[in-house]
Amino acid sequence: MMLRRCLFGLLLLLALPVSAHKASDSYLVLDVKGNEVSGQWDIALRDIDFALGLDRDGNGEINWGELRARHADIAAWALRSLTLQRGGTCTLRIVDHLVDSHTDGSYAVLQLAGACPAASGDLTLHYRLLFELDALHRGLLRLNLDGRPQTAVLSPQRAEQVFVAGEASRLAQFGQYLVEGIWHIWIGFDHILFLLSLLLPAVLVHEARRWRGVARFADALREVLWVVTAFTVAHSITLSLAALGLVSLPSRLVESAIAASVVLAAANNLKPLVEHRRWMVAFGFGLIHGFGFASVLTELGLPQETLVLSLLGFNLGVEIGQLAIVAVFLPLAYTLRATGFYRRGVFVGGSLITLAIALIWLIERAFDLKLISA
Repeated sequence: MMLRRCLFGLLLLLALPVSAHKASDSYLVLDVKGNEVSGQWDIALRDIDFALGLDRDGNGEINWGELRARHADIAAWALRSLTLQRGGTCTLRIVDHLVDSHTDGSYAVLQLAGACPAASGDLTLHYRLLFELDALHRGLLRLNLDGRPQTAVLSPQRAEQVFVAGEASRLAQFGQYLVEGIWHIWIGFDHILFLLSLLLPAVLVHEARRWRGVARFADALREVLWVVTAFTVAHSITLSLAALGLVSLPSRLVESAIAASVVLAAANNLKPLVEHRRWMVAFGFGLIHGFGFASVLTELGLPQETLVLSLLGFNLGVEIGQLAIVAVFLPLAYTLRATGFYRRGVFVGGSLITLAIALIWLIERAFDLKLISA
């Protein structure tokens, strides 16, 4: 009974964020030269609306007039969420308000300027934007400190970070991107649902138009290893090509194709067309998913001095996060494989839920619609 609850709970947990794919991020670029500070802070309009309520007429859209009327409030709210210290607390102000587009929508662009009491020494940054409202929010920082580029991911657990002038640890950069890769696969619900759609039948065998449980765990494990390895190799190829700027595809096309891959994988469980070579499906669509991973890595920014190491760290993080999901799912699925609960409730029911969710994603992304509010 406990195993059933765990497995069913896992599927429900993954099904909750129906319209979510990309977690809430802001992009903070700072240039600190001596005691002078300049920079740019991109914050999603949907996040500002969530915190401050920009949509005054309630039509679901934020126009320039609504945004401009709240410039002072936005500036005060943002500056309360960011503190820099170098020889004391730095003064910061917003000198201009702009709007820009990212892959996931429109962003307010806040142009920053300021000064610190000291012209040398460590820089301490404390970031707390949206953490009280959204624990999944992340601040993606690109910092140029006295001519040395550094990057960081700012989270509730790492809201305050210290940057040493002239120092950029390669190991620290690797670790930062490793953690970001793990985090991205865990919140990349479309990637997870695609993978689970391929794993659901791994503990079953389709014979005489019926599904039955596999005889040995080794058989299920072999199938899983083929699928995971193919998916890993494929998305690693396109992730690297896209992150290095060698190949580029339109964001809407990539996101729509990812949703379509989930639709097809779930539909194949309900009416099997590909039974014995699911690794080929994993490889083919894994190429598309790699472009999805790359869009996040591009927004985060790859430091040129540790380009290959940071890319390797992110990719390895994705694999660790992926294997953690498999390690939880596979033993539970194998234990319950011969039960009606698994075959009808988890396999058929889970595939139907996944198919419905992915169809909503596909329509939203292909036609730039919003069918379900986040």
